[in-house]
Amino acid sequence: MKNIVKVALFSSVSLLLVSCFNKREPNYQFMPNMYESVGYETYQQSGAFKDSMQAQLPVLGSIKRGWQPYEYPDTPAGLLLAKEELKNPLFADSLNVASNTEAGKALYDIYCAVCHGEKGDGKGILVERGKFAGVPSYADKNRVITQGGIYHVIYYGLNAMGSYASQINEKERWQVALYVEKLRDELVK
Repeated sequence: MKNIVKVALFSSVSLLLVSCFNKREPNYQFMPNMYESVGYETYQQSGAFKDSMQAQLPVLGSIKRGWQPYEYPDTPAGLLLAKEELKNPLFADSLNVASNTEAGKALYDIYCAVCHGEKGDGKGILVERGKFAGVPSYADKNRVITQGGIYHVIYYGLNAMGSYASQINEKERWQVALYVEKLRDELVK
């Protein structure tokens, strides 16, 4: 008798639950915002702050992650200052100077050799084809080439050479500077 009551009770509860089910629309929603999310637009006005557009600006003086500020201006005086003051931080790691120079060679071959030539003599393929003229040789005695100056020129560009700051990160610029200095030393000998 007890089994019949249990089966009847189970059947009636199941029948009651199934009878409330509607296939055309969703049933009870525990978290309705999960189903029908609010679409926010980027930089839209918000009532959360008094001046919502001002609240969305970054804090004054903040810098994005992984970016180091470069404090030398893009002027001839800034170039001279960079030549005198900037020192390559990769020299501090004397064990990896050779590997950094090799990495600099790979980057130089990609970005610089087309104009400056594989040996740094100013006779790259674009110069040979007449696309650019006056690309200097690293062996030019009238030019003072330092690693700080090389870094500065890669960062801002000089004369017809554009900036490579967006293509080459900080460490890679110093690696290229190591390799350019090596080329200069080989050409001067």
